[in-house]
Amino acid sequence: MRAAYGVETVRTAERELMARLPEGALMQRAAAGLAAVCAGLLGRVYGSRVVLLVGSGDNGGDALYAGARLARRGAGVSAVLLDAGRVHAGGLAALRAAGGRVAGDALGVLARAELVVDGITGIGGRGGLRDAAVPLARAARDSGAVVVAVDLPSGVEADSGEVRGECVRADATVTFGTYKPGLLIDPAREYVGAVRLVELGLDLGTAEADVEALQHADVAALLPVPGAESDKYRRGVVGVVAGSERYPGAAVLAVAGALRGGAGAVRYVGHGADAVIARFPEALVHAGPPSKAGRVQAWVVGPGLGEDADGALEDVLASDVPVLVDADGLRPLAPERVRGRDAPTLLTPHAGEAAALLGVSREEVEAGRLVAVRELAALYGATVLLKGSTTLVAPPGGAGFAVRRPVRVNPTGTPWLATAGSGDVLSGLAGALLAAGLGAMDAGSVAAYLHGLAGRLAAGGQGGDGVLGGAPVGAHDVADAVPGAWRGVVGRWRAAPGTPFGTA
Repeated sequence: MRAAYGVETVRTAERELMARLPEGALMQRAAAGLAAVCAGLLGRVYGSRVVLLVGSGDNGGDALYAGARLARRGAGVSAVLLDAGRVHAGGLAALRAAGGRVAGDALGVLARAELVVDGITGIGGRGGLRDAAVPLARAARDSGAVVVAVDLPSGVEADSGEVRGECVRADATVTFGTYKPGLLIDPAREYVGAVRLVELGLDLGTAEADVEALQHADVAALLPVPGAESDKYRRGVVGVVAGSERYPGAAVLAVAGALRGGAGAVRYVGHGADAVIARFPEALVHAGPPSKAGRVQAWVVGPGLGEDADGALEDVLASDVPVLVDADGLRPLAPERVRGRDAPTLLTPHAGEAAALLGVSREEVEAGRLVAVRELAALYGATVLLKGSTTLVAPPGGAGFAVRRPVRVNPTGTPWLATAGSGDVLSGLAGALLAAGLGAMDAGSVAAYLHGLAGRLAAGGQGGDGVLGGAPVGAHDVADAVPGAWRGVVGRWRAAPGTPFGTA
């Protein structure tokens, strides 16, 4: 599990560590790690041209000490001081002693740089770059040099991932001690580049992470594995209420996601029965209402339902099993229809749907994704999966939830997943995992992880991951790639048959 902690938690841990170390030792650890990453990116340090953009905080000190290390290895290092009166004195002295210099012509040295170190602001920065730093950030971007951010790109907000103005666009970010939420969440993530973590020895103890990201081993441990005694009911039967005469494809894709997601059986209810049976003869179809369709362990309701959504939603929410609500099912949804349920509810909006549920603009949701997903989870008392460039899954919040649990950010995916019907596949996949016994938080997180990997596999591309290069895919291609993604995750972490399923 990759965990990211908020600014105050990090600062508290740093203060506690500094109290146990000689003065300046923590900054030297950070600078050594930063210099090592910069040297690796340069390849040949001797004779290279390095420019440091130095602010007044500790990030400026880190940059100066790292620059001194590079200068001692023969690099030509120039420091651009944004506030000469508040520069880190020890770092500047170290740079000068190593042969580095303070630049007189900032734009001139940036134009000739091979590597630029962004030490303008630290993790406490708010509101984008100040006016004096904007032309420097633009010159660094336009120079063609490799841009390395110290802890996180200057101008992005560490706790939320928001970008409220101009900021540095980095090719790589060297972060210290632990990850910060802004490194993992869009829109800030777009400015971060490759992230390198330098361990400092922070003791985060029992501190609660703000954000966490599953990794292969975590997902493998949660995936359900049938045992010798399994039958279709023990594996989980998922009900899918989706599709209409106008949108029968939504029904087919949601059922595809559910079947590829390991459901023992799928009960389909809706107007797309003919299309579903033609594609998946193993599906069990029923004319409805859902409550009369037979036994299920979870429901998926909403994709492509159109005008039939309200009645189907009311019927499904009255059940005592987990319910996933997506697409058209979200339109008539009111908080009181969800908050009174005893069984878990998982909502899966995209940014536009989330905006409608919150009564704000889509732009506001996309600019503050972490805030939006937490607000939705609190308003509805439900688990919320906010789809998008970085999919977030928030646990239920609000009254009755005294402890705020971490939001999960999905680390997999590819831009090729931005295609019609992709969300329908995700809903079916998550529904199958709910029916298998995973809690809503785990079902949403694991489904997003597998869905992202399946998108990469389907798209192909450089290295086979669909991130660099690749080719367009359809939603059905993504569904067909889910078993391959599942196998790739399990690998050497395969659980023994009959291993208990995940927890909420």
